[in-house]
Amino acid sequence: MAVDGNSLLHRSFHALAGTGARSVTGEPVWAVRGLLTQVVAAADRVGPTTVVVGFDDPDRSVRRERWPQYKAQRLPKPATLVAQLRRATDQLRELGVHVVIPGGLEADDVLASAARLTAAHGGRTVLVTSDRDAFALIDERTSVLRVINGGVDASPLMTPDRLELLLGVRPGQYRDFAALRGDPSDNLPGVAGIGPKRAARLLSGLGSAQAVFDDVADGGRRVAELVGAGVRRQLAEPEARARWELNCAVMAFSDDVDLGLHPERGTGRIPLSPDVVRRVLVGEGLPGTARVAERCLAGLEPRDPEPRHVDVLPWDVHAEWRSRQAFPPLKPARPDPQPTLF
Repeated sequence: MAVDGNSLLHRSFHALAGTGARSVTGEPVWAVRGLLTQVVAAADRVGPTTVVVGFDDPDRSVRRERWPQYKAQRLPKPATLVAQLRRATDQLRELGVHVVIPGGLEADDVLASAARLTAAHGGRTVLVTSDRDAFALIDERTSVLRVINGGVDASPLMTPDRLELLLGVRPGQYRDFAALRGDPSDNLPGVAGIGPKRAARLLSGLGSAQAVFDDVADGGRRVAELVGAGVRRQLAEPEARARWELNCAVMAFSDDVDLGLHPERGTGRIPLSPDVVRRVLVGEGLPGTARVAERCLAGLEPRDPEPRHVDVLPWDVHAEWRSRQAFPPLKPARPDPQPTLF
């Protein structure tokens, strides 16, 4: 299981800011608590044998050095967020969780490298993130647990089939899809005239963005059939291809990060020390999370020898089932098959 630490901590920072939670010494901890809770919940759901958490390098960005416009619109991080990023890495390491901060790179690159390394050894990886960029890494050995509103339990486990159902593209087409559509959060405009629906239609019909631009150069008959003559003319402009190529370059992952995982030394392996798990999480004000972590990270209760099968129901069905548990019908209803999710 590879976790995008920045993604989950940022999400917790904004979602839980209203709590204003602080440690006994007055340090802000609400985002750290949110991150730790999500990591434990994901481990409880996935049942991993190895856990690695990646963070962005806070001091240097190779992407910004090459493309100064990348994320240029973002405001400086608040001091309370910077402090909690540092505290989060310290607490995870204290727990015994393997943390990787690649020089000049980002958590996305840690996830890409973990997926590649695991696949090379015949294993399977679950990537835990709220960032859509990881969809490009999905394949038969790699799935993405995309954390959304409602928490880890209600979040979808994205597979190749589910990605196609959601967006209309296969994982191998996702980077082209994202490059055509653009990503405002990273200050990357899309190709003029192309939104997600048109991008999906073009890729579904022609297979790749390269094939789209080849067709345009050859008169654009197929492109015009798929999205209209007006869009074909927009795609014929030199700026369209240049924007797609730039976005693809910026969005590309580095999947050769040295993760420092050494199975013979047990680096990153589960179980962790139950005493350390309880001390760190209770000390952080998370006694309930500590009890879950003792089971799924420290192995105090028997565990399945293989990662448990997760998310056998679509997430919308799962959400409906959970709603029925919280608000049961007034009259007896015909029982549904009991879902097996955990």
